[in-house]
Amino acid sequence: MNSRTALVLAAALGFAAAAPAQTVNVARNADIRSLNPGVNRDDNTDAVMLHMVEGLVAMRENGSVGPLLAENVALAKDGVTYTFTLRKGVKFHNGAPLTAADVLWSWNRYMDPKTDWRCLSEFDGRNGLKVESVTAPNPQTVVMRINKPNGLFLDTLARPDCAGAGVIHKDSLNADGSFKAPVGTGPFKLDEWKRGEYVKLSKFAGYVSPAGKDTDGYTGAKRPLVDAVKFMVIPDPATTKAAIVSGAIDTAEMLDSDLLDLQKAPNVDVQTTTNGVKEVILFQTRDPVMGKQKIREAISHALDLRQLVPAVTSGLAKPNPSVIHTGSPFYDETQKQGYRYDPALARKLLQEAGYKGEVIKMITNKRAARPSFNIALISQQMMQAVGLNVEIEVLEWATQLDRYNKGNYQMMAFSYSARLDPALSYEQFSGPKDKQPRKVWENPQALALIEKASASSDEAERRRIFDELHKSFQQDIPMLMLFNEVQVNAVSRRMQGFRPWVATKPRLWEVKVTR
Repeated sequence: MNSRTALVLAAALGFAAAAPAQTVNVARNADIRSLNPGVNRDDNTDAVMLHMVEGLVAMRENGSVGPLLAENVALAKDGVTYTFTLRKGVKFHNGAPLTAADVLWSWNRYMDPKTDWRCLSEFDGRNGLKVESVTAPNPQTVVMRINKPNGLFLDTLARPDCAGAGVIHKDSLNADGSFKAPVGTGPFKLDEWKRGEYVKLSKFAGYVSPAGKDTDGYTGAKRPLVDAVKFMVIPDPATTKAAIVSGAIDTAEMLDSDLLDLQKAPNVDVQTTTNGVKEVILFQTRDPVMGKQKIREAISHALDLRQLVPAVTSGLAKPNPSVIHTGSPFYDETQKQGYRYDPALARKLLQEAGYKGEVIKMITNKRAARPSFNIALISQQMMQAVGLNVEIEVLEWATQLDRYNKGNYQMMAFSYSARLDPALSYEQFSGPKDKQPRKVWENPQALALIEKASASSDEAERRRIFDELHKSFQQDIPMLMLFNEVQVNAVSRRMQGFRPWVATKPRLWEVKVTR
């Protein structure tokens, strides 16, 4: 343990000794990037922000979308006009009542390019969907009209990386229009941000919870049952492990390699859940070698995923050949169909492809929280066993990400963050490489199917499209889907009500602690 991590742990332990009785301490591996919802954000920022701000709609436990600040959402027969009726009694952290005028002001701020909202391009027409008008005909009603029917409109509004299009009050800004701090409607409000150390949120006593007895994703019961939540910045996994075992923190996401040790700790429960993160091997289909479909197919038959996946996840995960996560209502028998391990067939395909032993570089990284390096190492051995000349190139994550964004690679072990709707999951890696070099699948027929699925609200039609997409994906093999991440959370036995879920981010409402 280095001096910095020791100091962090000491600070955490010191905090625990002086903490009030009803504070939940949560470890995060990095600080937040800003306090501005959906602006200068990352996953840690979103996780904190979504305790303070709320949108009209939000993700449910199974990845579908339900009302949050809205009491109900009605889609008109024209397929493009959405009417949101606001829940009564909702207040901002400053005590002001939520009105449709506030929703309109907040939306217009997001759509102002000066705000630099991460999701502006999702709603201004650049990606096909355009919000053409937003009106507030009375204090409880907001009407949004989009350019054409789109089955993903509400899903996009609810996206965590968009901060759920969280509605904030005008008091969030300084007099000169610059951003000050979020004044939202969430169950917790900002108390203190000490950069590099922690973000502390305090209970919003005036919070009005949505209906429901249980937590349901970002909807359902959301009562703040503790006085405060403190997100501690602890980058070092060993320090996090020591902190959870000592009782200095109440919950943290852990490495799967720590699972056995934590299960022996008397004061800690270990919870695991399969989430929507995709672990994959990417192929650059414009590369002279990897552009040959039979070589990509040979690799798919060379990898024994029944051995590889348990080996890189401490036995927690199972292979999933589909880019649709296993908890999705669209995950059916078709999605379970993948390549079988067949080294003899792999060798035959390599011969048919005219492979002469050319070197194939496989890029990976050694991030502690990701299995990419071990995936590369084991898959290299399996590919070498059928005659593929694969060399591993280990890069810093930032450098690998830059190579990914430029499409500058032959093959790489990679992780995609969770996209719960199947159309969004496909869109994440599909598109024309000339315009977006990071995209890996540019089959025009597949892109048309993704667009069709994005526009449709008919569940049966979407299921047919996703099944067709899966078959096409298996045929083209632009990347090899390996498995969905299994998240390991350590939870203090003092804490009650905490549950991990498919969207990976912690939820600290409906949670109690005893000291």
